[in-house]
Amino acid sequence: MTMKDFTKIRTLGELKTSGYKVISIKEELRRNLLARLGETETIFPGIVGYEETVVPEIQNAILSKHDFILLGLRGQAKSRILRSLVNLLDPFIPIIAESEINDDPFDPISRESREKVDQQGDDTEIEWIPRSQRFNEKLATPDVSIADLFGDIDPIKAATRRLHYAHEGAIHFGIIPRTNRGIFVINELPDLQPRIQVGLLNILEEKDLQIRGYPLRIPLDILIAFSANPEDYTNRGNIITPLKDRIDSQIITHYPRTIEEGIRITDQEAWQDRDEFKINRAPYYFREIIEHIAREARESELIDQKSGVSARLPISCLELMIGNAERRAAHQHAKMVHLRISDLHALIPAITGKIELVYEGEQEGIINVAQILIGKAVKTVFEKYFPAPKSKGKTRDSEFDEILAWFAQNNMIQIDAQGSDSAYIKSLEKIKPVEKLIKKHFPHDELQDPLAMAVAKEFVLEALHQSSFLSKFETESNVTYKDLVESIFNSLPDENDDKDSEYYA
Repeated sequence: MTMKDFTKIRTLGELKTSGYKVISIKEELRRNLLARLGETETIFPGIVGYEETVVPEIQNAILSKHDFILLGLRGQAKSRILRSLVNLLDPFIPIIAESEINDDPFDPISRESREKVDQQGDDTEIEWIPRSQRFNEKLATPDVSIADLFGDIDPIKAATRRLHYAHEGAIHFGIIPRTNRGIFVINELPDLQPRIQVGLLNILEEKDLQIRGYPLRIPLDILIAFSANPEDYTNRGNIITPLKDRIDSQIITHYPRTIEEGIRITDQEAWQDRDEFKINRAPYYFREIIEHIAREARESELIDQKSGVSARLPISCLELMIGNAERRAAHQHAKMVHLRISDLHALIPAITGKIELVYEGEQEGIINVAQILIGKAVKTVFEKYFPAPKSKGKTRDSEFDEILAWFAQNNMIQIDAQGSDSAYIKSLEKIKPVEKLIKKHFPHDELQDPLAMAVAKEFVLEALHQSSFLSKFETESNVTYKDLVESIFNSLPDENDDKDSEYYA
Protein backbone atom coordinates (compact mmCIF):
# COMPACT_ATOMS: atom_id res chain seq x y z
CA MET A 1 0.00 0.00 0.00
CA THR A 2 1.11 3.56 -0.66
CA MET A 3 1.18 6.24 2.04
CA LYS A 4 -1.92 7.78 0.44
CA ASP A 5 -3.74 4.45 0.87
CA PHE A 6 -2.57 4.11 4.49
CA THR A 7 -3.90 7.56 5.44
CA LYS A 8 -7.43 6.44 4.53
CA ILE A 9 -7.35 3.97 7.42
CA ARG A 10 -9.46 5.15 10.37
CA THR A 11 -9.52 2.31 12.94
CA LEU A 12 -6.98 0.20 14.78
CA GLY A 13 -8.37 -2.99 13.26
CA GLU A 14 -7.89 -1.69 9.72
CA LEU A 15 -4.36 -0.63 10.59
CA LYS A 16 -3.53 -4.13 11.85
CA THR A 17 -4.76 -5.81 8.69
CA SER A 18 -2.99 -3.28 6.41
CA GLY A 19 0.45 -4.53 7.35
CA TYR A 20 1.63 -1.09 8.48
CA LYS A 21 4.61 -1.27 10.83
CA VAL A 22 5.56 1.36 13.39
CA ILE A 23 9.27 2.02 13.86
CA SER A 24 11.09 4.29 16.28
CA ILE A 25 11.75 7.92 15.39
CA LYS A 26 15.51 7.37 15.13
CA GLU A 27 15.07 4.30 12.95
CA GLU A 28 12.66 6.30 10.77
CA LEU A 29 15.21 9.12 10.34
CA ARG A 30 17.97 6.62 9.63
CA ARG A 31 15.90 4.75 7.01
CA ASN A 32 14.79 7.90 5.21
CA LEU A 33 18.30 9.41 5.26
CA LEU A 34 19.78 6.27 3.70
CA ALA A 35 17.15 6.45 0.98
CA ARG A 36 17.85 10.15 0.35
CA LEU A 37 21.62 9.67 0.20
CA GLY A 38 21.14 7.67 -2.98
CA GLU A 39 19.24 10.54 -4.61
CA THR A 40 20.37 13.87 -6.02
CA GLU A 41 17.94 15.87 -3.89
CA THR A 42 19.55 18.18 -1.32
CA ILE A 43 19.00 16.90 2.21
CA PHE A 44 19.52 20.29 3.90
CA PRO A 45 18.24 22.88 1.41
CA GLY A 46 19.65 26.39 1.71
CA ILE A 47 22.74 25.29 3.65
CA VAL A 48 25.90 26.52 1.93
CA GLY A 49 29.52 25.73 2.78
CA TYR A 50 28.89 22.73 5.02
CA GLU A 51 28.88 20.07 2.29
CA GLU A 52 32.27 18.64 3.31
CA THR A 53 32.23 19.46 7.03
CA VAL A 54 29.05 19.84 9.08
CA VAL A 55 26.54 17.98 6.89
CA PRO A 56 28.46 14.66 6.83
CA GLU A 57 28.82 14.80 10.63
CA ILE A 58 25.07 15.35 11.06
CA GLN A 59 24.37 12.46 8.69
CA ASN A 60 26.72 10.23 10.67
CA ALA A 61 24.92 11.17 13.90
CA ILE A 62 21.51 10.35 12.41
CA LEU A 63 22.75 7.06 10.98
CA SER A 64 24.13 6.21 14.44
CA LYS A 65 20.79 7.12 16.10
CA HIS A 66 22.45 9.86 18.14
CA ASP A 67 21.04 12.82 19.99
CA PHE A 68 23.37 15.67 19.06
CA ILE A 69 24.29 19.31 19.63
CA LEU A 70 25.34 21.96 17.09
CA LEU A 71 27.97 24.16 18.68
CA GLY A 72 28.92 27.40 16.96
CA LEU A 73 28.88 31.19 16.97
CA ARG A 74 25.89 33.31 16.02
CA GLY A 75 24.68 33.28 12.44
CA GLN A 76 26.04 29.87 11.46
CA ALA A 77 22.70 28.37 10.33
CA LYS A 78 22.31 26.13 13.40
CA SER A 79 18.57 26.72 13.76
CA ARG A 80 17.95 26.31 10.04
CA ILE A 81 19.72 22.96 10.01
CA LEU A 82 17.77 21.69 13.00
CA ARG A 83 14.45 22.80 11.52
CA SER A 84 15.25 21.06 8.24
CA LEU A 85 15.49 17.70 10.06
CA VAL A 86 11.72 17.51 9.75
CA ASN A 87 12.18 16.75 6.02
CA LEU A 88 13.62 13.35 6.98
CA LEU A 89 10.39 12.28 8.71
CA ASP A 90 7.65 10.23 7.06
CA PRO A 91 4.89 12.40 5.51
CA PHE A 92 2.31 10.98 7.98
CA ILE A 93 2.19 8.58 10.92
CA PRO A 94 -0.83 7.10 12.75
CA ILE A 95 -1.70 7.94 16.36
CA ILE A 96 -4.59 7.19 18.70
CA ALA A 97 -7.18 9.87 17.89
CA GLU A 98 -6.99 12.92 20.18
CA SER A 99 -3.90 11.58 21.94
CA GLU A 100 -1.96 14.32 23.73
CA ILE A 101 1.39 12.58 23.29
CA ASN A 102 1.03 11.00 19.83
CA ASP A 103 0.41 7.49 21.16
CA ASP A 104 1.44 4.58 18.95
CA PRO A 105 -1.82 2.70 18.15
CA PHE A 106 -0.06 -0.64 18.67
CA ASP A 107 1.67 0.32 21.93
CA PRO A 108 0.04 3.36 23.63
CA ILE A 109 1.93 4.78 26.63
CA SER A 110 -0.56 7.24 28.14
CA ARG A 111 -3.20 5.93 30.50
CA GLU A 112 -6.04 7.57 28.58
CA SER A 113 -5.06 5.89 25.30
CA ARG A 114 -4.48 2.52 26.94
CA GLU A 115 -7.96 2.63 28.45
CA LYS A 116 -9.43 3.63 25.11
CA VAL A 117 -7.83 0.63 23.37
CA ASP A 118 -8.94 -1.72 26.18
CA GLN A 119 -12.54 -0.50 25.87
CA GLN A 120 -12.87 -0.14 22.09
CA GLY A 121 -10.41 -2.72 20.79
CA ASP A 122 -10.10 -2.80 17.01
CA ASP A 123 -12.73 -0.06 16.73
CA THR A 124 -10.37 2.43 18.37
CA GLU A 125 -10.25 5.49 16.17
CA ILE A 126 -6.89 6.59 14.80
CA GLU A 127 -5.74 9.70 12.95
CA TRP A 128 -2.74 10.56 10.79
CA ILE A 129 -0.56 13.52 11.70
CA PRO A 130 1.81 15.23 9.22
CA ARG A 131 5.55 15.58 9.75
CA SER A 132 5.15 19.29 10.55
CA GLN A 133 3.30 18.39 13.77
CA ARG A 134 6.13 16.13 14.91
CA PHE A 135 8.69 18.91 15.37
CA ASN A 136 8.86 21.28 18.32
CA GLU A 137 11.54 23.63 19.56
CA LYS A 138 12.10 25.66 22.70
CA LEU A 139 14.38 28.62 23.22
CA ALA A 140 16.18 28.05 26.50
CA THR A 141 15.70 31.04 28.77
CA PRO A 142 16.27 31.33 32.54
CA ASP A 143 12.52 31.31 33.18
CA VAL A 144 11.88 27.93 31.52
CA SER A 145 10.47 25.54 34.12
CA ILE A 146 10.22 21.80 34.62
CA ALA A 147 6.49 22.10 34.03
CA ASP A 148 7.08 23.79 30.65
CA LEU A 149 9.27 20.97 29.41
CA PHE A 150 7.95 17.86 31.13
CA GLY A 151 4.56 18.62 32.67
CA ASP A 152 2.82 19.07 36.00
CA ILE A 153 -0.36 18.27 37.90
CA ASP A 154 -3.31 20.18 36.45
CA PRO A 155 -5.77 20.91 39.30
CA ILE A 156 -8.42 22.12 36.84
CA LYS A 157 -8.22 18.88 34.86
CA ALA A 158 -8.37 16.90 38.10
CA ALA A 159 -11.42 18.82 39.32
CA THR A 160 -13.25 18.67 35.98
CA ARG A 161 -12.75 14.93 35.63
CA ARG A 162 -13.13 14.29 39.37
CA LEU A 163 -9.74 12.67 39.59
CA HIS A 164 -7.44 12.34 42.58
CA TYR A 165 -4.19 14.27 42.23
CA ALA A 166 -2.37 10.93 42.28
CA HIS A 167 -4.25 9.84 39.15
CA GLU A 168 -2.23 9.82 35.93
CA GLY A 169 -5.09 11.51 34.13
CA ALA A 170 -4.52 14.66 36.21
CA ILE A 171 -1.18 15.30 34.50
CA HIS A 172 -0.80 18.17 32.05
CA PHE A 173 1.98 17.12 29.72
CA GLY A 174 4.78 19.56 28.80
CA ILE A 175 6.23 20.21 25.37
CA ILE A 176 8.68 17.27 25.41
CA PRO A 177 6.14 14.47 25.93
CA ARG A 178 3.85 16.23 23.44
CA THR A 179 6.66 15.74 20.91
CA ASN A 180 6.67 11.97 21.47
CA ARG A 181 7.53 10.12 18.21
CA GLY A 182 9.05 13.34 16.85
CA ILE A 183 12.01 15.73 17.01
CA PHE A 184 12.48 18.16 19.87
CA VAL A 185 15.06 20.95 19.70
CA ILE A 186 16.39 23.14 22.51
CA ASN A 187 18.12 26.29 21.27
CA GLU A 188 20.81 28.06 23.32
CA LEU A 189 21.11 25.16 25.77
CA PRO A 190 23.56 26.87 28.23
CA ASP A 191 20.85 29.41 29.09
CA LEU A 192 18.81 26.60 30.66
CA GLN A 193 19.20 26.56 34.43
CA PRO A 194 21.28 23.62 35.75
CA ARG A 195 18.37 22.19 37.75
CA ILE A 196 16.30 22.08 34.53
CA GLN A 197 19.16 20.48 32.62
CA VAL A 198 19.21 17.71 35.22
CA GLY A 199 15.65 16.88 34.20
CA LEU A 200 16.89 16.01 30.70
CA LEU A 201 19.23 13.28 31.90
CA ASN A 202 16.63 10.52 32.00
CA ILE A 203 15.12 11.64 28.70
CA LEU A 204 18.47 11.24 26.93
CA GLU A 205 19.70 8.05 28.56
CA GLU A 206 16.74 5.99 29.81
CA LYS A 207 14.24 7.61 27.41
CA ASP A 208 11.63 7.89 30.13
CA LEU A 209 9.76 10.72 31.80
CA GLN A 210 8.83 11.27 35.45
CA ILE A 211 6.48 14.01 36.62
CA ARG A 212 6.19 15.24 40.20
CA GLY A 213 7.76 12.10 41.61
CA TYR A 214 4.96 9.83 40.34
CA PRO A 215 5.83 6.14 40.48
CA LEU A 216 5.11 5.96 36.76
CA ARG A 217 7.53 5.98 33.88
CA ILE A 218 6.47 7.09 30.42
CA PRO A 219 8.92 5.72 27.81
CA LEU A 220 9.27 8.39 25.14
CA ASP A 221 10.30 7.81 21.54
CA ILE A 222 12.07 11.03 20.67
CA LEU A 223 15.14 12.58 19.06
CA ILE A 224 16.49 15.55 20.98
CA ALA A 225 18.87 18.00 19.31
CA PHE A 226 20.45 21.10 20.80
CA SER A 227 22.20 24.26 19.70
CA ALA A 228 24.63 26.36 21.70
CA ASN A 229 27.01 29.27 21.33
CA PRO A 230 30.48 28.74 22.90
CA GLU A 231 30.32 32.30 24.24
CA ASP A 232 27.40 31.33 26.45
CA TYR A 233 29.54 28.84 28.36
CA THR A 234 31.06 31.70 30.35
CA ASN A 235 28.74 34.64 29.85
CA ARG A 236 25.33 33.27 30.69
CA GLY A 237 25.61 29.69 31.79
CA ASN A 238 27.05 26.29 31.17
CA ILE A 239 26.07 22.83 30.08
CA ILE A 240 26.32 20.56 33.09
CA THR A 241 28.86 17.78 32.69
CA PRO A 242 26.43 14.82 33.03
CA LEU A 243 24.25 16.30 30.28
CA LYS A 244 27.20 16.87 27.96
CA ASP A 245 28.17 13.24 28.55
CA ARG A 246 24.71 12.03 27.50
CA ILE A 247 24.64 14.03 24.24
CA ASP A 248 26.00 11.48 21.80
CA SER A 249 27.57 13.79 19.19
CA GLN A 250 28.89 17.36 19.34
CA ILE A 251 29.11 18.96 15.90
CA ILE A 252 31.06 22.20 15.40
CA THR A 253 29.68 24.71 12.88
CA HIS A 254 31.66 27.49 11.23
CA TYR A 255 31.42 30.62 9.08
CA PRO A 256 31.84 30.47 5.27
CA ARG A 257 35.40 29.44 4.54
CA THR A 258 35.62 31.19 1.18
CA ILE A 259 34.37 34.50 -0.18
CA GLU A 260 32.47 32.61 -2.88
CA GLU A 261 30.50 30.63 -0.28
CA GLY A 262 29.67 33.83 1.59
CA ILE A 263 28.44 35.47 -1.61
CA ARG A 264 26.20 32.49 -2.34
CA ILE A 265 24.67 32.69 1.14
CA THR A 266 24.12 36.45 0.94
CA ASP A 267 22.65 36.24 -2.55
CA GLN A 268 20.32 33.48 -1.39
CA GLU A 269 19.12 35.21 1.77
CA ALA A 270 19.10 38.95 0.98
CA TRP A 271 15.90 40.67 -0.16
CA GLN A 272 16.89 42.04 -3.55
CA ASP A 273 13.76 41.96 -5.67
CA ARG A 274 11.97 45.20 -4.85
CA ASP A 275 8.52 45.59 -6.42
CA GLU A 276 8.62 49.33 -7.05
CA PHE A 277 11.93 49.43 -8.91
CA LYS A 278 13.95 47.29 -11.26
CA ILE A 279 17.17 46.54 -9.42
CA ASN A 280 20.32 46.45 -11.49
CA ARG A 281 22.17 43.51 -9.95
CA ALA A 282 25.19 44.59 -7.94
CA PRO A 283 28.51 44.06 -9.78
CA TYR A 284 30.39 41.06 -8.50
CA TYR A 285 33.13 43.17 -6.92
CA PHE A 286 30.44 44.92 -4.83
CA ARG A 287 29.43 41.54 -3.45
CA GLU A 288 33.07 40.76 -2.74
CA ILE A 289 33.43 44.02 -0.81
CA ILE A 290 30.37 43.21 1.30
CA GLU A 291 31.64 39.71 2.12
CA HIS A 292 35.10 41.04 2.93
CA ILE A 293 33.54 43.43 5.46
CA ALA A 294 32.36 40.39 7.43
CA ARG A 295 35.69 38.64 6.96
CA GLU A 296 37.63 41.71 8.13
CA ALA A 297 35.33 41.91 11.17
CA ARG A 298 36.04 38.27 12.03
CA GLU A 299 39.77 39.01 12.06
CA SER A 300 39.75 42.49 13.60
CA GLU A 301 41.49 43.05 16.93
CA LEU A 302 38.90 45.73 17.71
CA ILE A 303 36.04 43.20 17.75
CA ASP A 304 35.27 40.49 20.29
CA GLN A 305 35.91 37.29 18.34
CA LYS A 306 34.32 35.13 21.04
CA SER A 307 31.01 36.76 20.21
CA GLY A 308 31.36 36.12 16.49
CA VAL A 309 30.22 38.09 13.46
CA SER A 310 26.98 36.72 12.08
CA ALA A 311 26.40 35.82 8.43
CA ARG A 312 23.44 38.18 8.77
CA LEU A 313 25.88 41.11 8.59
CA PRO A 314 26.57 40.91 4.81
CA ILE A 315 22.91 40.08 4.19
CA SER A 316 21.79 43.26 5.94
CA CYS A 317 24.59 45.22 4.24
CA LEU A 318 23.44 44.26 0.75
CA GLU A 319 19.83 45.07 1.60
CA LEU A 320 20.75 48.49 2.99
CA MET A 321 22.94 49.26 -0.01
CA ILE A 322 20.05 48.49 -2.36
CA GLY A 323 17.75 50.53 -0.12
CA ASN A 324 20.02 53.57 -0.33
CA ALA A 325 20.17 53.31 -4.12
CA GLU A 326 16.41 52.82 -4.16
CA ARG A 327 15.96 56.04 -2.18
CA ARG A 328 18.13 57.90 -4.69
CA ALA A 329 16.12 56.50 -7.59
CA ALA A 330 12.89 57.64 -5.92
CA HIS A 331 14.26 61.18 -5.55
CA GLN A 332 15.16 61.21 -9.23
CA HIS A 333 11.88 59.58 -10.34
CA ALA A 334 13.91 56.79 -11.94
CA LYS A 335 12.69 53.25 -12.44
CA MET A 336 16.11 51.58 -12.53
CA VAL A 337 18.26 51.29 -9.42
CA HIS A 338 22.06 51.30 -9.83
CA LEU A 339 24.52 50.80 -6.98
CA ARG A 340 27.51 53.09 -6.46
CA ILE A 341 30.59 52.94 -4.26
CA SER A 342 29.27 55.98 -2.40
CA ASP A 343 26.37 53.78 -1.24
CA LEU A 344 28.81 51.96 1.04
CA HIS A 345 28.29 54.59 3.75
CA ALA A 346 24.72 53.26 4.11
CA LEU A 347 26.11 49.95 5.46
CA ILE A 348 27.16 51.37 8.82
CA PRO A 349 23.83 50.62 10.62
CA ALA A 350 24.03 46.99 9.47
CA ILE A 351 27.57 46.68 10.84
CA THR A 352 27.25 48.48 14.17
CA GLY A 353 24.36 46.31 15.30
CA LYS A 354 26.16 43.04 14.64
CA ILE A 355 29.57 43.47 16.22
CA GLU A 356 30.70 43.48 19.84
CA LEU A 357 33.76 45.61 20.55
CA VAL A 358 36.67 44.93 22.86
CA TYR A 359 38.13 47.78 24.94
CA GLU A 360 40.31 49.09 22.09
CA GLY A 361 37.33 49.09 19.76
CA GLU A 362 35.21 51.02 22.25
CA GLN A 363 37.97 53.62 22.46
CA GLU A 364 37.96 53.90 18.68
CA GLY A 365 34.18 54.22 18.53
CA ILE A 366 31.76 51.86 16.84
CA ILE A 367 31.12 54.17 13.86
CA ASN A 368 34.84 54.48 13.21
CA VAL A 369 35.28 50.73 13.50
CA ALA A 370 32.54 50.20 10.90
CA GLN A 371 34.23 52.68 8.55
CA ILE A 372 37.57 50.96 9.07
CA LEU A 373 36.06 47.61 8.13
CA ILE A 374 34.49 49.05 4.96
CA GLY A 375 37.79 50.71 4.01
CA LYS A 376 39.82 47.53 4.50
CA ALA A 377 37.31 45.54 2.44
CA VAL A 378 37.49 48.03 -0.44
CA LYS A 379 41.29 47.95 -0.38
CA THR A 380 41.43 44.14 -0.27
CA VAL A 381 39.08 43.70 -3.24
CA PHE A 382 40.84 46.45 -5.19
CA GLU A 383 44.17 44.69 -4.82
CA LYS A 384 42.64 41.50 -6.17
CA TYR A 385 42.11 43.19 -9.55
CA PHE A 386 44.66 46.02 -9.62
CA PRO A 387 48.32 46.30 -8.63
CA ALA A 388 48.79 47.31 -5.01
CA PRO A 389 48.99 51.12 -4.77
CA LYS A 390 52.01 50.83 -2.49
CA SER A 391 55.29 48.99 -2.82
CA LYS A 392 57.84 49.55 -0.08
CA GLY A 393 56.20 52.84 0.78
CA LYS A 394 56.20 54.12 -2.79
CA THR A 395 53.75 53.97 -5.65
CA ARG A 396 54.41 51.40 -8.30
CA ASP A 397 56.21 52.83 -11.29
CA SER A 398 53.82 54.77 -13.52
CA GLU A 399 50.73 52.74 -12.53
CA PHE A 400 49.16 55.55 -10.51
CA ASP A 401 51.48 58.48 -11.25
CA GLU A 402 49.26 59.94 -13.94
CA ILE A 403 46.19 59.82 -11.68
CA LEU A 404 47.96 61.38 -8.72
CA ALA A 405 49.55 64.02 -10.94
CA TRP A 406 46.07 64.99 -12.13
CA PHE A 407 44.95 65.59 -8.56
CA ALA A 408 48.22 67.39 -7.74
CA GLN A 409 47.29 70.01 -10.32
CA ASN A 410 44.59 71.29 -7.94
CA ASN A 411 41.90 69.10 -9.54
CA MET A 412 39.22 67.34 -7.56
CA ILE A 413 36.29 64.99 -8.08
CA GLN A 414 33.00 65.90 -6.41
CA ILE A 415 30.14 63.39 -6.52
CA ASP A 416 26.55 64.15 -5.64
CA ALA A 417 25.64 61.01 -3.70
CA GLN A 418 21.93 61.54 -4.36
CA GLY A 419 22.31 62.94 -7.88
CA SER A 420 21.05 61.46 -11.12
CA ASP A 421 22.97 58.80 -13.04
CA SER A 422 23.78 61.28 -15.81
CA ALA A 423 25.20 63.79 -13.31
CA TYR A 424 27.17 60.97 -11.67
CA ILE A 425 28.74 59.96 -15.00
CA LYS A 426 29.56 63.59 -15.81
CA SER A 427 31.24 64.22 -12.45
CA LEU A 428 33.68 61.34 -13.09
CA GLU A 429 34.26 61.52 -16.83
CA LYS A 430 36.90 64.27 -16.62
CA ILE A 431 39.49 62.07 -14.92
CA LYS A 432 40.75 60.15 -17.96
CA PRO A 433 43.83 58.50 -16.38
CA VAL A 434 41.58 56.36 -14.18
CA GLU A 435 39.75 55.04 -17.22
CA LYS A 436 43.06 54.01 -18.74
CA LEU A 437 43.99 52.06 -15.58
CA ILE A 438 40.61 50.34 -15.49
CA LYS A 439 40.77 49.19 -19.10
CA LYS A 440 44.20 47.72 -18.47
CA HIS A 441 43.47 45.77 -15.28
CA PHE A 442 39.68 45.49 -15.07
CA PRO A 443 38.49 44.57 -18.59
CA HIS A 444 34.90 43.51 -17.82
CA ASP A 445 32.35 43.55 -20.61
CA GLU A 446 29.87 45.61 -18.59
CA LEU A 447 32.36 48.48 -18.47
CA GLN A 448 31.31 49.33 -22.02
CA ASP A 449 28.35 50.98 -20.30
CA PRO A 450 29.23 54.57 -19.24
CA LEU A 451 27.52 54.15 -15.87
CA ALA A 452 29.40 50.93 -15.08
CA MET A 453 32.63 52.68 -16.04
CA ALA A 454 31.80 55.61 -13.73
CA VAL A 455 31.17 53.21 -10.83
CA ALA A 456 34.51 51.48 -11.50
CA LYS A 457 36.23 54.89 -11.49
CA GLU A 458 34.76 55.68 -8.09
CA PHE A 459 35.97 52.26 -6.91
CA VAL A 460 39.55 53.17 -7.91
CA LEU A 461 39.36 56.58 -6.22
CA GLU A 462 38.00 55.08 -3.01
CA ALA A 463 40.76 52.46 -2.99
CA LEU A 464 43.40 55.17 -3.47
CA HIS A 465 41.90 57.04 -0.54
CA GLN A 466 41.98 53.90 1.62
CA SER A 467 45.62 53.45 0.59
CA SER A 468 46.39 57.03 1.77
CA PHE A 469 46.99 58.45 -1.69
CA LEU A 470 43.94 60.71 -1.87
CA SER A 471 41.96 62.62 0.73
CA LYS A 472 38.23 62.27 0.96
CA PHE A 473 35.60 64.61 2.36
CA GLU A 474 32.15 63.16 2.82
CA THR A 475 28.85 64.75 3.78
CA GLU A 476 25.31 63.44 3.68
CA SER A 477 24.94 64.48 0.04
CA ASN A 478 28.46 64.87 -1.42
CA VAL A 479 31.73 62.97 -1.69
CA THR A 480 34.91 64.84 -2.69
CA TYR A 481 38.28 63.35 -3.59
CA LYS A 482 41.34 65.65 -3.54
CA ASP A 483 45.11 65.53 -3.51
CA LEU A 484 46.28 64.29 -0.12
CA VAL A 485 49.29 66.59 0.24
CA GLU A 486 47.29 69.68 -0.63
CA SER A 487 44.62 68.69 1.90
CA ILE A 488 47.22 68.23 4.64
CA PHE A 489 48.76 71.65 4.00
CA ASN A 490 45.37 73.33 3.78
CA SER A 491 44.45 71.87 7.16
CA LEU A 492 47.51 73.40 8.85
CA PRO A 493 47.05 76.81 10.57
CA ASP A 494 48.70 79.88 9.13
CA GLU A 495 51.58 81.03 11.35
CA ASN A 496 50.02 84.51 11.38
CA ASP A 497 46.68 83.21 12.61
CA ASP A 498 45.56 84.26 16.08
CA LYS A 499 46.28 81.42 18.45
CA ASP A 500 43.01 82.14 20.16
CA SER A 501 41.18 81.33 16.94
CA GLU A 502 38.71 78.50 16.58
CA TYR A 503 41.46 76.20 15.22
CA TYR A 504 43.19 76.19 18.58
CA ALA A 505 39.96 76.11 20.58
